[in-house]
This record gives sequence, C-alpha cells and structure tokens, in this order.
Amino acid sequence: MFSTKRSLDRILQIYKKEMRRQISKTTSVTNSDAMVPRLDQASTKSPQNDEAGPKKLLKLQKYHRYLSTLTTQEMPMATRGLAVSKDQSREFMACFPDIVRDLTETGKHIDVPEASKWLAKLLQYNVPNGRKNRGLATVLAYKMLEKKENLTPENIHLANMMGWCVEMFHTHQLLQNDIVEGTEMRRGAPCWYKHPEVGLTGISDAALVQAAMFSTLKRHFNNKSYYRTVLETFNEMLLKCSIGHFLENQMAKTDKPDLTLFTMEKYEAITKYKTSYHTFQMLVTLALLMTGVEDPETHRQAKTILLKMGEFFQTKTNFLDCFGDPAVTGKNGTDIQDGKCTWLAVVALQRATPKQRKFMEENYGSSDPEAVAKIRHLYEELQLPHTYSVFEAATYDLLRTQIQQVTRGLPHELFFKILDNIFRRSV
Repeated sequence: MFSTKRSLDRILQIYKKEMRRQISKTTSVTNSDAMVPRLDQASTKSPQNDEAGPKKLLKLQKYHRYLSTLTTQEMPMATRGLAVSKDQSREFMACFPDIVRDLTETGKHIDVPEASKWLAKLLQYNVPNGRKNRGLATVLAYKMLEKKENLTPENIHLANMMGWCVEMFHTHQLLQNDIVEGTEMRRGAPCWYKHPEVGLTGISDAALVQAAMFSTLKRHFNNKSYYRTVLETFNEMLLKCSIGHFLENQMAKTDKPDLTLFTMEKYEAITKYKTSYHTFQMLVTLALLMTGVEDPETHRQAKTILLKMGEFFQTKTNFLDCFGDPAVTGKNGTDIQDGKCTWLAVVALQRATPKQRKFMEENYGSSDPEAVAKIRHLYEELQLPHTYSVFEAATYDLLRTQIQQVTRGLPHELFFKILDNIFRRSV
C-alpha cells in the first residue's frame, strides 16, 4: 500500500515529527504517559558517587521498558544469535595475516625494514581487535546480493579483502579521533597514541593505515570493472567523515560548549556525516558494486534505510557512553567531559527547565568527576533512560516497516540482519 517513495517519505516525516514532539516534552509534565517511569517505582535520589555495573543495571531496569543495551531478557527473538556464523568470522580473520604480509614482507621497502616492521605492528594492534562488524557486514552483504553461481572461492576471498579495507578505513578514523578527543582506552586496551613510543606521531600512523588500505584495494581490485567506482566511494566517504568531524569540532572550539548550538538538526547532521555514511551505507554500496548493481534507484533505497540505521546506531552509542558498563564496552565514556553534542544532551536541553538548563551550562563539558555525576543524575531526573527506550523501540519498529517496503530486488533479510545487530549491541 505504501510502496511508493512519496508514501514512504510521508510516513517517515510523520514519525519524525511525532518522536520530536514526544522527546521535547519537559519534565514539568510529570504525568506524561510516554515519558514517566513505572508508577510502582520510587524516584531515585541523587547519587554521591558514580555507579556502575550491576547496581546501575538494576537502577535503569526500573523503567517499564527493558533496554536492549542493558538486558537480553525482553529482546525480540529475531535479535538473538550472531549476525554472521562463526565459520564466516574465522574465514574473515584468516585473511588478515595475508594482508599484513602483502604490505610488509613481499620484497617491498627492503631498504627500510624498520618501517615495514612498524607497519606490521601498527596494523596488528589496531585493525583486527574490534568487533569487525563493518568488515563482516560487507562480506555478508556481498554473499546475500551476489548470484549463487558467482559465489566462487575467488570472489568470496575478494569480498573478505574488501571487508578488511573497510576495517582499515574505520581504523584510520579511530586513530585520528582518539588523539583529537584524548581518548584513553579503545577496545579494552590503551589507545595507540597512548604508547610512549607513539604519542602524537599517531597522526602519521593514521595516514599510514589509510595508505595501506588504498594499496590493498589496488592489489586485489585494480583489474576489476568496478575498481574506479570503489575508489571514488572510499574517497567520498573520507570527505563525508571529514565534514562530520568538522561539524563536531566547530562546537568544541571553546573551553565550555555553547549549548545554544545543541539542536536535533545539528546532532543528526553530525551523526550522518561522521558515522552513518561510512558505517552503514558504504558497506552495502561496495557490495552492490562488486555484484555489478549500478541502478541509482537501488542504491537510493538502500541509502535511505542505512542512513536511518546509522542514526539509530549513533544514538545507541551515545546512550552506552553514558550508561554502559566500561567492563563491557571496553572504554570509559567521555561524551559529557568532552562536551559533545549527543542525543542525550540535546533531548535533555529540550526538556530542561530554565533552572536545569543553567545547571547543564555550569557542569556540561567539565572533566570534574562530580560534575559528570551531576549531569548523569540530571539525565535520570529527566527520565532519559526511559525516553531512550521509547525511541529505541519506535525506531526499531519503523525501520522494520521501511525494510519491508524495499523493492528493486534488495534482500530484506540483509537489512534485518544489520538492524538486529545494532539492536542487540551492548558494546
């Protein structure tokens, strides 16, 4: 019934308007049926110390909707289990040593062996130690989009190589971001630049990873008809990520963040450019190109859904940064200290009273642990964990509806797998 682009866009606009109306309600509306916690739960008191682990989990589970970020008890059946098989993960990991060897041990740069040794150390420490969701999703997308007769060992190997190029792209972004943002931990280990022998030279190392990515692309794909378009895609994503970082950094030029700039429109723009394009659209775009699909409408339909998934993903990341357990996420959240324009901060400002807004202006962006704890408590006072659970459930349902409207031969199951992987994400 709603298969046309116009009807689908109308549904999306209605949904966005309603969600913004709901989350912009202030806490003066204490009996809002969309935002209040369960009536049989007592209100929480201001914590003197920051809480973590099981105590925080119990506290947040007082809200009547279970958050997928905190518990699996109430998660839909479709979200349980791995998005890819263990065999696929092993197959993917088995390709990485070949990439390192090709870049460092095949007679290249024999006059500077120390550089090859450093590159190998750089790649091995930073590239394969995350969840590898982006690379694995690239391979998954290719296998689901390609015709069965073309799923030869050679082509599957190429898909794995493309997946590792995507992982190197992401690593390049992380290496830069960690330095700019002063991040301490990444994937449960000290950030690369925190090692004494690295420091700010990590910027050059980020460029080295990017160069390794392009070298790998050339080695495996330069004789393919889609090679030029793939290169254009990677370059376009580099530009979009740079724009995203520019937008975010523009809001952090002073010691204290300017909260008047914290709007949902600004947040969505940062999210789209910094995260959504390269984390979601890029993967499926590359898979489509590898299978010979160049139809603009097919790419447009995929892009529409994948960018919305990217916003969902980033909002969940914001929530985990504040309320996630560092023992699980592998990093200590710093969005509050860094004064970032996050979903939580934007919604808090939308709902805050003048007194609460002044409180945020005084404490948001401070590295003082007491100020950070105060902001977290304000988020709970404004019922943001519950607000997020409403957003999460509504967005999940909307995306499933959008996926079901996709035409042009795109397999719905591919998008469902990517969506469910986000929904069950806890790190």
